[in-house]
This record gives sequence, C-alpha cells and structure tokens, in this order.
Amino acid sequence: MLKLVVTCLVLTLCGLPAAAGPLNGQQTYDLLFRNGTLDGVQQGAELVYRREVINALNPDAAKRDTGNIVLAFQQGDTPMAHLQFQQDGKHRSLGVFPASVGNPMIMVFYESVVRDMAESAGGSPFYIRNRVKEALIQPSEVEQGEAVIDGQTVQTQTIRLYPFANDPNSDRMFGFGDLEMRVTMSDAVPGWYVSLIAETAGAESQQVVYRSEMRFDHVEPAQ
Repeated sequence: MLKLVVTCLVLTLCGLPAAAGPLNGQQTYDLLFRNGTLDGVQQGAELVYRREVINALNPDAAKRDTGNIVLAFQQGDTPMAHLQFQQDGKHRSLGVFPASVGNPMIMVFYESVVRDMAESAGGSPFYIRNRVKEALIQPSEVEQGEAVIDGQTVQTQTIRLYPFANDPNSDRMFGFGDLEMRVTMSDAVPGWYVSLIAETAGAESQQVVYRSEMRFDHVEPAQ
C-alpha cells in the first residue's frame, strides 16, 4: 500500500511552453529518472511535497491520499532517502531508497497512479503497471516553460505521457483510458521535480474523473 504527505509554498506554473523538442525513448526515461538529483540537497534537510487528489469514482480514496510527502535522509554507509506520507498528525512510510540514484518521487508517482486506477476502475494492476512502464520509455516531446517558485521565475521542462492511448480496453476503463501523466522538472528546484500530475476527464465528459497532483512545496532546513 502506498502512502503520502502535507505543506505550503507559493508555486505557480505560468505561461505557455516556449518551445518543444522530440526525445527518443531512452532520452525520455533518462530525463524522468535523472540520476544525482538529490546530490545538491543538504544532508539533514527535508523536501516537502503536497499531494492533492480528486477521484470521482472513489472520493474516500481521494481524502485518504491527500496530504504531504516528506523526503528525509538516513545516514549510513550508503545514504538513503526515506519517503513518508503525513496527514492530520499521522504518518506512514512510503519506502527507503538509495539517495545516490535520484529522487524516488517519480516511482511514488507512477505507483500511486497504478494503485488508484486499479482501485477505482478495476482491472489488473499488473496490466496497468506494464502500460505505465511502457509509456516511460516511449518517444515524447519535451516542453520548455517557466514556473514561479517562492517569487522566483525558473526554467522548466515538461513531459506528457499517455499510457493508454489506443489501448483496446480503454472503453472499459471508466475514463482512465484518456489518462495523461505530466511531469515538470527544473534544475533550479531541489530534488528536480516541480510537479507530477496524472489526470483524466473521461472520453465524453469535461468533469474531472481523476486528478493526482504531487507538487514541490518547500525545503525544511537541516536542524
């Protein structure tokens, strides 16, 4: 079972993409799973992400999963990144990962989408996970843009993924067949990820069926 966390910072994506460029499958994966993204974070500091969920098919799950995700470091021979979900004074672990590899938020993101879709729309989580993993290594377009973080404008890159595009089973996915996964990244943001968003309005509706947003909120400085 996945778990998550809560906080606040003024972060506003703004403007249209200034440019776009093609990536092959390997380049898409390398950008999404960039190595070394935690190297510049001071040991002892914590990265805080806010997760907000809308789920028309499963409102109780949306309430359960809205909170903060905190990334903290565990010292040892191999530094580890510990992810914890925090909500209303309670917390649960999301796992421990080698900090040298990169920021594990990307894995929490796609696994949360797999779980949420399987819970809400049914279907095999193995099938859903395989389609999502395939999307992570498909050619894509990278969009250049800007974000305002704590009053400062930073340059961003965004990749959009459509794991169930042309899926023969999409009409049985209760709107998830149109799922878009959108990852926005910036060198200027600690931990690399500005936001990780998955959403769908369904094939014949403008109403949001599902939206999960994980957004960088702030850094808790080392004590």
